[in-house]
Amino acid sequence: MYPARAVVDLTAIRDNVRSLASHAPTAQVMAVVKADAYGHGLVPSARAALTGGATWLGTAQVSEALELRRAGVLDARVLTWLYAPGAPLREAVDADVDVSVAAGWALEEVVAAARAAGRTARVHLKVDTGLGRNGLTPDQLVELLAPALRAEAEGAVQVVGLWSHLAFADEPEHATVRAQAQVFADAVRTVERAGLRLEVRHLANSAATLTTPAVHYDLVRPGLAVYGLSPVPQLGGPQAYGLTPAMTLEAELATVKAVPAGTGVSYAHQYVVERDTVLGVVPLGYSDGIPRHASGGATRTGGPVQIGGRRLGVAGRVCMDQFVVDLGPRAVERAGERVVLFGTGAHGEPTAEDWAAAAGTISYEIVTRLGSRLPRVHVGDLADAGEAGAGADAGAGAPAAHDLAGQVTR
Repeated sequence: MYPARAVVDLTAIRDNVRSLASHAPTAQVMAVVKADAYGHGLVPSARAALTGGATWLGTAQVSEALELRRAGVLDARVLTWLYAPGAPLREAVDADVDVSVAAGWALEEVVAAARAAGRTARVHLKVDTGLGRNGLTPDQLVELLAPALRAEAEGAVQVVGLWSHLAFADEPEHATVRAQAQVFADAVRTVERAGLRLEVRHLANSAATLTTPAVHYDLVRPGLAVYGLSPVPQLGGPQAYGLTPAMTLEAELATVKAVPAGTGVSYAHQYVVERDTVLGVVPLGYSDGIPRHASGGATRTGGPVQIGGRRLGVAGRVCMDQFVVDLGPRAVERAGERVVLFGTGAHGEPTAEDWAAAAGTISYEIVTRLGSRLPRVHVGDLADAGEAGAGADAGAGAPAAHDLAGQVTR
């Protein structure tokens, strides 16, 4: 039993994908499930996304794609895109995984993997249209076309996709969005004129899926939005786009005690109580992914929590395994009281976006940084879609009021 958990509503993930599909009705949906599905649990989240209408899954690492296949997720196309020389590409080809190519050496290794596997590898060429990150420059793309065509003629590869990534998708009116879209359109024409027949062209991430229909092409690649968080919080929260946050992070108070005025709280006494009060210890810390930058002090409000219907904040420094909350002089809470760090916000609880603001970061980091020792409990109509052999019913280890009928999957 762990005194905290990330409760993941798979029904919300399913419905979020349905909503995203409605924003891009002319395109297929690739649900990006990299980074353990943004901390939500790779396999259960992938299955929920497929139930919602996604036909593709996207993973950064080859190991993630292989894990999906080993878990029996076979009814979707899977694309993987980030690897170094020597990656297990033969295993990826054997597992019917599409592979991105972002450099000349990568095409050579995919060809070698296909030859070793004795089957054709499906390839997506990644072009750097202005992000300045992974991908072929337009000139490098031109240079790669001849060897790609030779590999196709040999039967080693089939170039099925061309793709890129936007630098300012979360600012849809930014000049770079239009500029990158033009570079991408030119790259599509270049590839097609060379004789490659593209099945899918894809450029839109979560933000562009929701705000820039002109770049939807054949396939959109939402990541954060699949999990119900807004990629453009300055334009609108999740509800504005028909999304529901899928994760609730909760814990139980471990210690509750009265202390006198002047008591220093946590390391370096960054927070000192000004009056007699009651302190509560929450058994989560930075080893669980709670940002140390969300610590609270005399002049700074710490990361928000909800306890007994009240909105409070971290008092003092976040430690490795715990942090403290000043419950106030009239506190009635006892050890075991439920603490909600973030959730949907529908019941006044903080959200992941609130924690992002407190830590000076983005909601992407808040959910993906959660530690591996923190159990993920999957609930909702799709809870049975959890990983095979994924542990016992979570109800026995959770507060009775929650009626958690899902599975602890890690």
